[in-house]
Amino acid sequence: MKRITLLFALICLAISAFRVIEFPQAEISNGVINAKLFLPDSANGYYRGVRFDWAGQVPSLEYKGHSYFGQWNSTYDPKLHDAIMGPVEEFVALDFDKAKAGETFVKIGVGVLVKPDDKKYSFATNYEIKDGGKWTVDKKKDQVTFTHTLKDPTGYGYVYTKTLKLVKGKPELVLEHSLKNTGSKDIATSTYNHNFFMIDKEPTNENIRIVFPFTVSGEGAGFGTIINAKEKTLTYARPVVPGDQVFSSGLKGFGPNAKDYDIRIENIKTSAGVRITGDRPLEKLVYWANSTTSCPEPYIHISAKPGQETKWNVNYEFYTF
Repeated sequence: MKRITLLFALICLAISAFRVIEFPQAEISNGVINAKLFLPDSANGYYRGVRFDWAGQVPSLEYKGHSYFGQWNSTYDPKLHDAIMGPVEEFVALDFDKAKAGETFVKIGVGVLVKPDDKKYSFATNYEIKDGGKWTVDKKKDQVTFTHTLKDPTGYGYVYTKTLKLVKGKPELVLEHSLKNTGSKDIATSTYNHNFFMIDKEPTNENIRIVFPFTVSGEGAGFGTIINAKEKTLTYARPVVPGDQVFSSGLKGFGPNAKDYDIRIENIKTSAGVRITGDRPLEKLVYWANSTTSCPEPYIHISAKPGQETKWNVNYEFYTF
């Protein structure tokens, strides 16, 4: 009990500190949804880590009195790998395994990073940013467009554009992506959305469920004890508490078509949910949760040869039931 009380006090302290500081941000609305976005800024941005794409952080989104995102992590440092909020994305590093110690590799949406040693890639490592590229931001009433331009001497180059747009008159948020290869090397990688949802700030417990369009199965930490897969749904057998491990490196059951990129996260206590759909087939489906957030992580594959441009969208439909 003392441990939980101490954790709660630390979370409150972190949230209080977060509210005092004003980070570069924008607010968007379509009259149905109101949302706040943090903006990329190498000096003052909320997130300056090297794991996640710097574009598209959503610390708050509200629909019909329900909230969907927030500060799920009690620890904050701008360079901490997971001090980030919202439907945030990560690209698998380019050429990390080929680079020698002291050489560089590329992470789309972050920049050119330095490989310090011969250890395997770790998302928790704070790699040095040698070149953060150039960010531009175009803010409008109902959308924000982020553009990241990078040119690496090793041959990688791209113009990455990501727009977070609220659909007119609908409770929908669309993440529109385009990646144009401006370098001399082929770009082939994977990307996923971590989906740090906190629906109405409900702790991770029996009130949260994840629903898929296919019969789902999964193995890993906490599966079969803390969380159960039955037919098309993941449900919790009990609350997730600090110290628990809930993780599967790959849920099973989806097919080769984009129709299976269709995931619902619901809070049955407050009757609020979100449906996530994508226009690319799933490559992999990871699942992770802690005591404050439940995160299906859908991976897709993207590629572009020099001079080519590839596009993809992820749609979020918010609802009550």
